[in-house]
This record gives sequence, structure tokens and C-alpha cells, in this order.
Amino acid sequence: MATKITRAFLEKIPKTDLHLHLDGSLRLPTLIELAKAAQVPLPSETEAGLQELVFKEKYQDLPDYLRGFGLTCAVLQNPENLERVAYELAVDNIAENVRYIEVRYAPQLHVRPGFTVEEVIECVHRGLARAQQEHNSSPAVRDGSDIPFHYGIITCAMRFFNRHMSAYYAQLFDVMPHAPAKEVMSVASLEMARSAAALAHQKGIPVVGFDLAGAEAGFPALDHKEAYQYAHVHFLKKTVHAGEAYGPESIFQAITECHADRLGHGTWLFAADKIKDPAIKDPDYYVKCLVDYVATRRITLEVCPTSNLQTIPAIATVADHPLRKMLDANLSVSINTDNRLVSRTSVTRELELVCSHLPVTPAKLRNIILAGFKGSFFGPYGEKRALVRQVINRYDALEKQYLGTATA
Repeated sequence: MATKITRAFLEKIPKTDLHLHLDGSLRLPTLIELAKAAQVPLPSETEAGLQELVFKEKYQDLPDYLRGFGLTCAVLQNPENLERVAYELAVDNIAENVRYIEVRYAPQLHVRPGFTVEEVIECVHRGLARAQQEHNSSPAVRDGSDIPFHYGIITCAMRFFNRHMSAYYAQLFDVMPHAPAKEVMSVASLEMARSAAALAHQKGIPVVGFDLAGAEAGFPALDHKEAYQYAHVHFLKKTVHAGEAYGPESIFQAITECHADRLGHGTWLFAADKIKDPAIKDPDYYVKCLVDYVATRRITLEVCPTSNLQTIPAIATVADHPLRKMLDANLSVSINTDNRLVSRTSVTRELELVCSHLPVTPAKLRNIILAGFKGSFFGPYGEKRALVRQVINRYDALEKQYLGTATA
């Protein structure tokens, strides 16, 4: 008889969230409070109203899903709000025994006159650091009965933007009036990579990675190759939103042109039917080679089940999600929230969803949990190994306590 993985067990085990957007993960009461203070109009001033109109359980399509970001970004335009939201996000993760998060966001979206990209990053860092200090100074961590909390920051460049999306982008279009939009976007991503590297190496802020987000179809990662090359030679880890709204070619490009260490979503990795490049004569063989490359290089997939169900109509349930194929192929897979507010979820809920719809054994779940820690951009390497060992010991003890089994 298969061992039933309980919610109580999922709540207690140490977890990660490697794909976590700051501007999609505010507390709903905080959004309402900050919007009122900043005189940002909301479709409703109640939690129930906003959940009915904006932050829903089901969305019609990706544009419907993204609607709420206009509201959240509008209240994240000053230091106090950014620091507060980052702090609350860390506190909420710590409360459900998430012990490592990588918070990603596009700092250029939060710039205004007198508030720079670097200052945006520093504000988020302060909020996360405050929550970390509170947890790590607790008696449980100090006596070794709990695991310390760590975090990293991933800065995102945008595949596409226009001048109305932020003061930074408006200024960039003003100083490049004759440049093609593609070139303006390439310059913005390169500058983002430069800022990330400078803060990581000169100020010691844990900016651990670089990402590319936004509309995938029609805006290839190749356009941002120079930014990724800069990140690469300055020892930043790289992840790319790829294979979420486009087929396997997007994943191939992320790996070969952008040096991707991880893949954001990677949903259509196995979808030979979504290949559009006429030069690929044997799509099935192409996918087979691509999957094998991802597997052997241990390129971790940042899978976000609820988010995918909400934005990809073709995936009706988790049982239909390519996650099953990913696990069967023994790929390195982490389970993530994407946007805690927009998807109305948590890491525990995502894991419960996966375990209730797929044949996940305690051993398979252990692999998923460890993939999150091992595939993280946390460092230095010696500290990462020590953290993984703590997680293994904690997981094995909890498995025996809650499930009566022992994987190791």
C-alpha cells in the first residue's frame, strides 16, 4: 500500500521557492492599505471584492492573469513599501517552513525620479534581511532544532516594455528616440545586468541571478544575449522564463544563447508539436536530444503548477501537466509558487496539489525538495552543501515522524 503524504508533513518539511515574483506576492490587506495611502484606485476596496474581480482562482487567459500586476506595481514605487512587502513575503515563507527563497522582480519597473535601480534593489534586500535576522536569531535556530532562513535576489530584465510602464523606460525611449524598440530593450537588459553585478560584487548584496521575463512569443531571448553574456562573465547565475508561452526552441535558445543554469517554467519542453522552426526536420528527435541535454546538465526546471493551470487553457489539471513527464525523465524539478497573491497559493499548497494528482512517493518528494536546494543559486558552495545536509537530516526525521517511513 502506497504511503499517503499528508498536509501536516508538507507543512513541516523544509522547502524552497526559486520562482517567486515580488510584485505578484503581496499580502492582499497590504495592497489595499498601500493603495489607499497612495491614492491608487482599486476595482474594490475589500479582500473579497478583489478576489472576485482581480485575484481569482481561475483566469480566462494570460492577459487576465497579468491584470493585477498593474495594481501591485503602482504601490511599489517608494522605498518604504518595497521594504515592507519584501519583509512580509519572507515572514510568510518562514511561517510555512520555506527556508530558502529567491525573490525576483524587475527593478526598472519601480524607478521614479530620485529613486534609482540600485536603491530599489537595496530596499528589497533590507526587508528580506530583517526577516532573516529575526528568524535566524530565534532560540530554535540557535540550538539547532530549526534550519536557518536564507534568500537571494534575482533581477529581471523585460523581453518587452513600452514608455508607459515606468519612468525608467520613458527616459530610455527619450534618450534613444531614433533607435528601434528592440535595441532599446536590449540596452535596458544590459544595464540591468550591470547593476546586478555591481551590487553583488561591490556591495555584497545577495543578487544571485539574472532573469528575463515578459512576453515570450515574438520577443526571443536572443535579443538579450549581450546582457546574459555580461551576467555570465561576471559570475551571476542565469535563469530564463522559457517554454511557458512558446515551444522547445525557446528553451534551446535560453540554454545555448543565454547560458541558462535554470529554466523558468519549461512547460513545453516535451512539446514536439509546438516546434515552429522549419529547419528542424525531426521534431521528436530534437525534443529527445533537448530533454537529454537538460537532464545530463542538471538544469533545474522551476515548475509553477497553479500558475500554469491558470494561464495555459490546454492544461486542465495537474494530472495533465508535463510535470509527470519531467519526473519520469528524472529531471531536476523544483516546485514553486510564481505569484502567491495572483495565484492565491503557497509552497505547501503547490506540493499538496502535486502529491494529490501525481504518483509521488516520499522518495520522489524528497528528490523534489532537494532539487530546490541543490538547484538554488545560494552560495558559497561550502555553505550550500552544509544547508543541503541540514535539509536532508530534517526531512528524514520528519518523514519517519509523520509518515512512519524512511527513504534514506
